Amino acid sequence: MIEKVVKTILQDYPKNIKFCFAYGSGVFKQKVDSFNNMLDLIFVVHNPCQWHFENINKNPTHYAQPLRFFGHKVITKVQESGGAKVYYNTLIKTSEGRNIKYGVISEISLVEDLLDWNVLYLSGRLHKPVQVIIEPDEKSQLRTALVQNLHSAIHATLILLPEHFSEIEFYKTIVGLSYNGDFRMIFGEDKNKINNIVWPQLNKFKELYSPILKYFDQYIDIPKNNYNDICYQDISPEAKIYHLNKLPRVPQIKLIQIWSQGQKSKDIEDCLRAIAHDPDSSEILDQCLRNIVCKSSIFQSLKGIITAGFIKSVQYSNRKIMKMIKSTKQREKFLPHICDKNFNKSDLHIKSVIKTEIESSSSDKRIKQ
Repeated sequence: MIEKVVKTILQDYPKNIKFCFAYGSGVFKQKVDSFNNMLDLIFVVHNPCQWHFENINKNPTHYAQPLRFFGHKVITKVQESGGAKVYYNTLIKTSEGRNIKYGVISEISLVEDLLDWNVLYLSGRLHKPVQVIIEPDEKSQLRTALVQNLHSAIHATLILLPEHFSEIEFYKTIVGLSYNGDFRMIFGEDKNKINNIVWPQLNKFKELYSPILKYFDQYIDIPKNNYNDICYQDISPEAKIYHLNKLPRVPQIKLIQIWSQGQKSKDIEDCLRAIAHDPDSSEILDQCLRNIVCKSSIFQSLKGIITAGFIKSVQYSNRKIMKMIKSTKQREKFLPHICDKNFNKSDLHIKSVIKTEIESSSSDKRIKQ
């Protein structure tokens, strides 16, 4: 349904989009009524300058002043400067009455983030289920990068998790890779955001990661029946060395910088091996990832004020704050609505898991050995 809606929306935009996906509460049900939630879209283009030139001619009012006046070249420079290299137009009303926000990024910039986690922004979005509207070309490097990004998420998550954990905690940790460290989580974002993403989408997370987890059989054992069964992973130094060597380039660099206290390491492999034997290796990686996310989220948010304009920035912030306030009130009402009408046994089990999470005061704590 949402795919059909978005394809209708895309008719109003330049056609040279190499990859497009929709995400967020406007796509995947997080609350009772998802239609009123903003629909978030990402347009991946080969040539941002040309794309903005065509889009300004088609949709001039989408761009805030004074950037619209300065033209497509300046807009492209703003997009490519700092942050996540994404240019967002927000609070756009479609002809069908939907509110949308769309971001534009170059294919090269997205591939870099997927492979290196240099900003861990859209790569983090793609750790979660998304609705793909336009598939990448078969020859595009994007296809390989998208799969590699999921592999990297599992490697990082297994380093962060203890020996025993639940499957739902596994998915929460994956989602947290790109949220922990985001300054917006302090104020402005829903404090239950990670839970609200994972709980109603457990089946989608399983569908996304099951094909990838087949390559991790010798390192992790996830029971196939129940989400709240205990999972087990190999936490030996040898296993950690393997995961550390498979991390994206930027987290590896930051790990080595912290470990060597800013001094140049003589041998990267020796340094990673030493980190693998450190009992605090998970905390060190967590700090590295937080630093990446914090920096990119601050710069991207500052850029968002410029690209959206003052009025829309205030309106958008107000929507976020109201959503955050409502989330706390609706959390207890959330459970009855996730298994409405046509549910199956799997849905009933998810309902049981969520009920346990809500009633447990320690639901967000890691399972200790």
